[in-house]
Amino acid sequence: MVGTRRALDHIYHMLEISGSWVDQIPYQAVLQLIRVQLKLKICVLVLVAVKTCCAKFEDLSGKMLTFPQESDTDHVRLSAIQTVIDEFPAMTVCLRFVTDLSKNHILFSLTTHKANAFLLKRMSAGEIKQVSKDSEAVFAGQEFTLNAWHSLCSTWASETGLGQLWLDGRPSARKYLRSQVLTGRARVVLGQELDKFHWHSDKAQFIKRQTFVGLLTDVHVWDYVVSPCEIQRTIH
Repeated sequence: MVGTRRALDHIYHMLEISGSWVDQIPYQAVLQLIRVQLKLKICVLVLVAVKTCCAKFEDLSGKMLTFPQESDTDHVRLSAIQTVIDEFPAMTVCLRFVTDLSKNHILFSLTTHKANAFLLKRMSAGEIKQVSKDSEAVFAGQEFTLNAWHSLCSTWASETGLGQLWLDGRPSARKYLRSQVLTGRARVVLGQELDKFHWHSDKAQFIKRQTFVGLLTDVHVWDYVVSPCEIQRTIH
């Protein structure tokens, strides 16, 4: 188990999510989803950027994603190296962000052709909405300081249907969402919501007023519920 932990630490050090969004230049950042099989199943994300006017990849390791403005087209998406991700029996998503937005905005969106599978949305009244397979739970008391870095982790398990948030290391109450395994090939978008109706489109239109504006980094995705100790290790 110690060897596994060290291997995970090495993977996080080498593949820690980051990226860059260049204003005035139409960039689309594409993140490749890699499944690493150790004693624990884990999904880690590697970020590369593709300029929309050409197919040249750029390694953005060691940087962060900058979302400079609202948009109904600009987005960051993840594409799987594996042909099909068959199912997600559970999910843990962790990320760090900074924003000056006080209105609703999307942080993370995972969609299949059948359902809005997993969504994290910051609400304007100090609430964060977690959506799993079109079932939602709203977590109150999630206020945070604008223009400061914050960490957010979200967990959900199909076995129990329970979801939970960790904002800046503080656990929320657990709330019930649907207890169904997420199935089908997944598409993941950061900072925008990709709904199931635009799943097949490479030129999806997003809802401009829900755009995340700010900085985003240290994105981690697992296909199981990460322990509280591991969450604390990830966010610090």
